Amino acid sequence: MGALPGSPLVLASASPRRRQLLLQAGLAPDEIRTAEIDETPLPGELPGDLARRLAQEKARRVAESRADAFVLAADTVVACGRRILPKAYDEEEARYCLNLLSGRRHRVFSGVAVVDTRQRMRSRLVMSTVAFKRLERSEIDSYVVCGEWRGKAGGYAIQGRAALFVRWLRGSFSGVVGLPLHETAAMLSGVGYPVLEAQGRSGMEARDD
Repeated sequence: MGALPGSPLVLASASPRRRQLLLQAGLAPDEIRTAEIDETPLPGELPGDLARRLAQEKARRVAESRADAFVLAADTVVACGRRILPKAYDEEEARYCLNLLSGRRHRVFSGVAVVDTRQRMRSRLVMSTVAFKRLERSEIDSYVVCGEWRGKAGGYAIQGRAALFVRWLRGSFSGVVGLPLHETAAMLSGVGYPVLEAQGRSGMEARDD
């Protein structure tokens, strides 16, 4: 038994960045649902394990009410060594992250999980390494004022002004943004979601506009 005819793609994330990345790849989600889960790391949990576990839990939670759909979920964790950086929600957290990342390499773990229409789950973990230049106090002050860091893992958004801080990146740029597109498309195709057909529909809609 394969995918149900016309099975929709549900994105288990309210992140506008993930939705935009999917649209960029021609994979417009049919629906967006937020999975409310506890994102607190378990005692001794490694950063990569956390990213994969949270992606799996988000996908599983949404799939419970959408058995007719392909459910896609993701989570991003930024780490310095074994230290998991927070998602910054206030200026103090943002400054803490930026000061820690200044002049250092850090890793970004992108967990991706897909539940298909037979309730089978697949997941991947993608690791990227990012090197920041040494940041001046004035640069940190300016970035904090712009507010792009709010709600972002590690206190920065690489697709915005923080791109000026990046000396080099090894891995998946889209993964650092929030969703590794190559791995995501491969996983969706592997569980029977019609990736090429969806991209074709997206291309036709774009030409109609």
